[in-house]
Amino acid sequence: MSLEFHTGNLEAELDTKSPDAFRTISEVAEDLDIPQHVLRFWETRFAQIKPLKRGGGRRYYRPDDVALLKGIRRLLYGEGYTIKGLQRILKEQGPRHVQAIGRGAPIGPQAPVAAAPVAPAAAHMADLPGDDDAPWMPDPDQAAPARPPALDGEALALLEAALAELAECQRVLRGVLQPQAGGDAQ
Repeated sequence: MSLEFHTGNLEAELDTKSPDAFRTISEVAEDLDIPQHVLRFWETRFAQIKPLKRGGGRRYYRPDDVALLKGIRRLLYGEGYTIKGLQRILKEQGPRHVQAIGRGAPIGPQAPVAAAPVAPAAAHMADLPGDDDAPWMPDPDQAAPARPPALDGEALALLEAALAELAECQRVLRGVLQPQAGGDAQ
């Protein structure tokens, strides 16, 4: 029987670990360059993420789990998908499809739900009550505008989040202003 001793040098240990070895949450978080709490959050949003949990709640990720997480990260951060959009892909295409993306497979025609990764957040703005002639609101009947070549998926996701926040601000402001207008008419 042999005992393994850990040197404390995580990077060196990762290099010597077998590709089939289980990974701890800290190893996966470092590999994906995201905080551990994000991995725990994703577990609450994506039922397909099921690491083994051992004593004290320690998580151990299998190679397929890591591939799934890499695919999720690539679609969320690299391609600008929303959590809801990614949940739909997992439901319709299955976790194997997202694992393949995590292993470097191209994102393309094999995923019909992936045709408009940014559209869901922008499309809900058209449902807001009020001024339908607002120039900044997208026409839901038009295709999503092409991405500018200078923006990567992460920058686009940040802009989409800002747009969603602005839409929420508009909704709140309309809710505050409309009752006042109704009160004036009485």
